[in-house]
Amino acid sequence: MASPTINAASQAGIAETNRSRIMRHLYRNGVSSRAQIATALGLTPAAITKITAQLIEAHAIEETGDLDGKKNRRSIGLALDTAHFHVIGVKFARSLVQIGVFDLTGNQSSLTTLPYVSNDTIGETIATVHSTIEQLLHEDPTIVAIGMAVPGPYLRNNGHTAVVSSMQGWRAINFIDEFANSFTVPVFIEQDARAGVLANSLFDPNSNGEPNLAYYLVGEGVGLGVIDHGRIINGALGTATEIGHVSIDVNGKPCDCGNIGCLERYCSTPAIHQMLIDNGTIVNGADSMSHTEACRALFALAHHGDEAALAMIRTIGTYLGYGCLIIFNTFNPHTIVIGDIVSEAGQPLLDEIKRTVRQRAIPEIYESTTIRLTTMPTDATVLGAAAVAINYLLDHPSDFFSFN
Repeated sequence: MASPTINAASQAGIAETNRSRIMRHLYRNGVSSRAQIATALGLTPAAITKITAQLIEAHAIEETGDLDGKKNRRSIGLALDTAHFHVIGVKFARSLVQIGVFDLTGNQSSLTTLPYVSNDTIGETIATVHSTIEQLLHEDPTIVAIGMAVPGPYLRNNGHTAVVSSMQGWRAINFIDEFANSFTVPVFIEQDARAGVLANSLFDPNSNGEPNLAYYLVGEGVGLGVIDHGRIINGALGTATEIGHVSIDVNGKPCDCGNIGCLERYCSTPAIHQMLIDNGTIVNGADSMSHTEACRALFALAHHGDEAALAMIRTIGTYLGYGCLIIFNTFNPHTIVIGDIVSEAGQPLLDEIKRTVRQRAIPEIYESTTIRLTTMPTDATVLGAAAVAINYLLDHPSDFFSFN
């Protein structure tokens, strides 16, 4: 016979699950009546009445007035006030750190880009992140949580990144020790590409809650976030889906991770920048530019029809196509979304990716999988950091609101 303590814990878990389901329904569908929620979630009217009363009393949701119902009946609408609650998102991307404030639908109210980060200035950057967040919390009492997106592979249990190609100084930072208990609101830390897939799932209408979604991050690093049947793939240590450190050439370029020929060494912004410096003719002055500046100069030339620039983009697209094939055969998502800075290369890049995949993929998998460029802003990782916090709020409302 189950003990009273176990029964109470089980009942509390069920109650929390149902509160989360109702909040997620309102988040996805907007204003809804109690009857509509009951039908959608398969809960009894009595259960809906009790749970929504708790949510209203805790100020998690609100009544919005009358709705037209069946047979000319009117019912009271319920809504999640997504504009009232704010979260902070922090993007750590090697040389680039950004801090943004967002409402629960991803609308940005502020974005701060910190000074360029080098190995020598990481400590100073960490201090600036602390002071900037403290100031934001002081100015905006509606901020309820902080999400952080950090380069992978991120060891989620000990707080370190295992490898940060091209900027190993970040490995010395323990993000949990630095930030987890530093503020008056909770902090949630996630690998950058997994934050990106959450952002696409929550905010991109083209993804619309797609249960089998991959976000292929191609920026200062190359990463992957995968939602499989509605659940994010993490792995035992939190380092699953690190596609940037899968070898595509066993005799290729050495990588900081210790492997040879890693995908990241061929199509990340540092890799593209080095290609431009080695070439010396496509982008004048590339050696004095940042990685992002050099890549955007290349993309601008390609958009104006420069053949040498287009040829380099096709080369990059071929490598990214190899990555898509790995994603196809390893995770079999319904949709692959390519995002971050390199996606700005646009249609020529996408065309080459698809050409490479079409030539090499199992036909049935190719025909059932959509590959597209993101419609999110290029800084989707900072929005993804916010999505990490928002997702936790929706999943665990009792951590943010008091329920009787």
